[in-house]
Amino acid sequence: MPTKSPSVEIEVDDRVVRVSNPDRVYFPAVGDGGATKLDLVEYYLAVGPGIVNALFERPCMLHRFPKGIEGTKVHQKRLPQGAPPWVETVQLHFPRWNRTADELCVTELGAVIWAVQMSTVEFHPWNSRREDPERPDEWRIDLDPGPLSDYAQVRRVAAVTRELLDELGAVGFPKTSGGSGLHVYVRIEPDHGHKAVRRAALAFAREVERRAPDDVTTTWWRKDRDPHQLFVDYNQNARDHTIAAAYSVRGCRRPASRRRCAGTRSTTPSRGTSRSPRCRRGSPRSATCTRTSTLTSSTWRRCWSGPNATRRTARPCPTYRRKGTERRHER
Repeated sequence: MPTKSPSVEIEVDDRVVRVSNPDRVYFPAVGDGGATKLDLVEYYLAVGPGIVNALFERPCMLHRFPKGIEGTKVHQKRLPQGAPPWVETVQLHFPRWNRTADELCVTELGAVIWAVQMSTVEFHPWNSRREDPERPDEWRIDLDPGPLSDYAQVRRVAAVTRELLDELGAVGFPKTSGGSGLHVYVRIEPDHGHKAVRRAALAFAREVERRAPDDVTTTWWRKDRDPHQLFVDYNQNARDHTIAAAYSVRGCRRPASRRRCAGTRSTTPSRGTSRSPRCRRGSPRSATCTRTSTLTSSTWRRCWSGPNATRRTARPCPTYRRKGTERRHER
């Protein structure tokens, strides 16, 4: 029976985090011997300012892989037991179960490294902050290509997305998804609730669909979509829906990470994922921190200009129903 490797202590600013079993292989497909838990720690240390900026003061769900990425994946809302007193949290209420959960709220790099010690690979933050979790300050545009899409299509839809954002006077910051798609973040003033932001995102998605009907769909059910089309996933703006943060590693066979594209407003974002700190592009302290756009009724009515405005305005806003899943959840 293999023995566990001895623990190591990692100094992170003025914190010390003990990392147990640092030689456990998390990503066996990497290199000759695979990428280990300690390799993951060193990656997050290397991109520290970027990952902290992406998670700062946001409720954060953890995707944990206690046995590595080939083992069981745990979607964990509650902070794992045994956290040191300096790891901060935010208490959230989930009406569906009438329960509360204390979720991780990153304010320093030490909290990220402690979460990695607890087998976290992916960090999935909310689009709102601890000060007021019910009012998002970030609108997320998820360009999700279909099974038969190619990246040229993603680039075309990204160009349409930027065109429409420019018309609205909004600034979008594109990031690769760590998979085959693209995410565009728009910082907004926290003046609206999750439902209002989601409806605005739906309005935007349908206008992108109108302008690029051969490339884009907003059909919700996957089975009803054309596999050649890209889905603009407006539902990423619903309450308690999260996507992997910038600089977060993804739990796939090769540890891809989400990264900012070169040029925060590029119309032709390049494809790729960072597999080492040297590959990352973009500044971890970019203008995403400060540039905000304002969502107003008049702003979003401009999304409905064009010949299909009346018909589209009359369409109901789809509702989302969570279906059964085989993945393990901890709440």
